[in-house]
Amino acid sequence: MDIAISLLVLTAIALVLGAVALFRRGGYRKQAVLMLVLAVVMAANVVIWTLPNSEGQSLVTQADKQKAPE
Repeated sequence: MDIAISLLVLTAIALVLGAVALFRRGGYRKQAVLMLVLAVVMAANVVIWTLPNSEGQSLVTQADKQKAPE
């Protein structure tokens, strides 16, 4: 699960950098805005998965505790 969260963060950063590059190039505003929207959605997913609840447990820790049947 840690790999998935790390990939989400790295992809969100890459999307923001790509959107900035598209804004500077000009003519690709729609794609740049969509890239920023996707980066925000991905960041929100990371926050949802990692933010602890009132009991101090997050979804990531719950997923790590449960093992898939063999």
